[in-house]
Amino acid sequence: MKIVLAYSGGLDTSVLLSWIKDTYDAEMIAFCANVGQDDELKGLEKKAKKTGASKIYIDDLQDEFASDFIYPIIRAGAIYEGQYFLGTSIARPLIAKRMVEIAQAEGATPPGVMSGSARNSRVARR
Repeated sequence: MKIVLAYSGGLDTSVLLSWIKDTYDAEMIAFCANVGQDDELKGLEKKAKKTGASKIYIDDLQDEFASDFIYPIIRAGAIYEGQYFLGTSIARPLIAKRMVEIAQAEGATPPGVMSGSARNSRVARR
């Protein structure tokens, strides 16, 4: 089995990558979407491989994120709690789209979802 995991290099996704690999004897492909967090990408490839990924995609999606997500959100005035524009959450559809493309190209199992939020902690697989 081959699985593509949205990977940030943080504790949640690092543990999950290793756990899925060991539990399901799966080949793990890590994917990180660069939507502007350049500093957080340093050392990510090395960490993903050390954690058990056979391959990592770090795709620069900044232009598509800006044109197809940020500008429309600003034009729509989508402000969260009346204080700030939506951030990470607006990148999720773009991340999911690219994950599906990678999974198809790699012949991997359709992507699942992982949330590190205390209120939303779960793993789902289709």
